[in-house]
Amino acid sequence: MKLALFDCDGTLVDSAGLIHETMRRTFAKFGKAEPRFDDTKAIIGLSLDIAIARMQGRPHVEQDDIDMTAHYKSLFTVVRQDLDYREPLFPGIREMIDAISRREDLLIGAVTGKSRRGLNLVMEKHGFDQHFVVARTADDCPSKPHPAMVTECCDETGMNAADTIVIGDAVYDMQMAKAAGAKAIGVAWGYASVDELIANGADAIAYHPNEILRHFS
Repeated sequence: MKLALFDCDGTLVDSAGLIHETMRRTFAKFGKAEPRFDDTKAIIGLSLDIAIARMQGRPHVEQDDIDMTAHYKSLFTVVRQDLDYREPLFPGIREMIDAISRREDLLIGAVTGKSRRGLNLVMEKHGFDQHFVVARTADDCPSKPHPAMVTECCDETGMNAADTIVIGDAVYDMQMAKAAGAKAIGVAWGYASVDELIANGADAIAYHPNEILRHFS
């Protein structure tokens, strides 16, 4: 038995546009210089307060970051409705999840910087809630790359980290997996470059979702 733990933003769904627009409006509200799209992509995967602090060049979260985080959360649903944006699946993701779910020797989980509510919306929208047996979010654990999301999912499912594979698009996913003692697969269709993923511990790179299954032999 193996456990597959998927990041969400940039791995399962393409949410960069929605995240960036919400971030842009948040920074504007607080009189800050609006971030570039690449700045936003670089922090996707981190817990929101840490992401906002990083975007302002701060190594630690301050009260200003906490206030901006609260505003971002209040805006997120509004922006989703304004843009009629539904965080679409990347091509091939549905088929890959369906294939994994048919395997009796595999369990599926999620490890994400999203809130629990945000993850639930994605799972319900795409009908994945029936396939994912465990999840940890920014509401439950310290931000990536801390290993708690992985270790807690392992504990809940009774799996060893050595039998767990983390699949993600961010350097933080790779670092988290390595810190937990799990295998790390980087995906080439997300928001970090292949070189960055390899430099941060990726054991393998998947260039299409159908390549992920081969790592669960």
